[in-house]
Amino acid sequence: MLVPVLLFLVGLVCLIKGGDWFVDGAVEIARRFRLPELLIGATVVSIGTTLPEVMVSVTSAVQGHGEIAYGNAIGSVICNTALIAAITLTVRPGKADRKSLRMPVIFFFIAAVFYAGVAYIRGYFSRPVGIILLAIFVVYMIMTVRDMKKGQSPASDAKESGQTDGKEPSMAMNLVKLVVGAALIAVGARLLVDNGTLIAQALGVPESVIALTFVALGTSLPELVTAITSLAKGHSSLSLGNVIGANLFNLVLVSGASVTLAPFPIPQNSMIRGMNSSLVLEFPVMFAVMLILTVPALLKEKLYRAQGILLLAIYAAFCVIQFVVV
Repeated sequence: MLVPVLLFLVGLVCLIKGGDWFVDGAVEIARRFRLPELLIGATVVSIGTTLPEVMVSVTSAVQGHGEIAYGNAIGSVICNTALIAAITLTVRPGKADRKSLRMPVIFFFIAAVFYAGVAYIRGYFSRPVGIILLAIFVVYMIMTVRDMKKGQSPASDAKESGQTDGKEPSMAMNLVKLVVGAALIAVGARLLVDNGTLIAQALGVPESVIALTFVALGTSLPELVTAITSLAKGHSSLSLGNVIGANLFNLVLVSGASVTLAPFPIPQNSMIRGMNSSLVLEFPVMFAVMLILTVPALLKEKLYRAQGILLLAIYAAFCVIQFVVV
């Protein structure tokens, strides 16, 4: 019992320190290239926080557990939006940059409609579907890099070259912070989930409760740590960008890689009135929470505390329904 407790504490320290370095590195990179924090959050930060899920989903699919990769994609989008983004909005609502937000949101809904269409019409995720999802990811990254280059002014380049020896950290140091921070978050999340589960089992906590707490939250811990750290440092835009970018990558990168390597049918785990629960509950909730999050930001360039409260209420209801359906 002592070893799991110690490893649990080590995981907690890794998460806290990793989140600190990860956010600092991302913010400094955004400042150096004069890029919006939301855009950095939707690309660089999102890839870093999504990599652990890529490894878990790909490994699961190859081992014949496609239901994990499938559930991870939809479930992570719902959790990221209705829990993590909701916490950000409830604690610190504010302005949103429509220009930076538009492209990741458009790509998300393109990918989501395609993903849901395959699920409803075919019920089977074939290798060509995975290749199309990965192609959407590649196109998104190319267009994002192109926009980043357009947004960088010559003046910023000149200023940047003259300040590398000053008080600001070098570009190399910022990249090291980003990479090491992401690695610490991944390691910390694994230590926290694995040893938290062992501690819970030793205390007699039921497996169903463990699955819906430690394991479920564990897959979103990188995004949650990044969100909390960003809020503490006053960079809520970075957190919002991370959530939207991570949602997109869950569909096109995590699912795309899993389906390409090991195609799988839609799992038939639970039913609601004779229909697969993911088709009548999870997909509609996924679209609903993303619309609630993004529409006000795109139309009015503002985020409201009421959005966060509504999203948290939806997430709570969604979790309750999961207990009833399972």
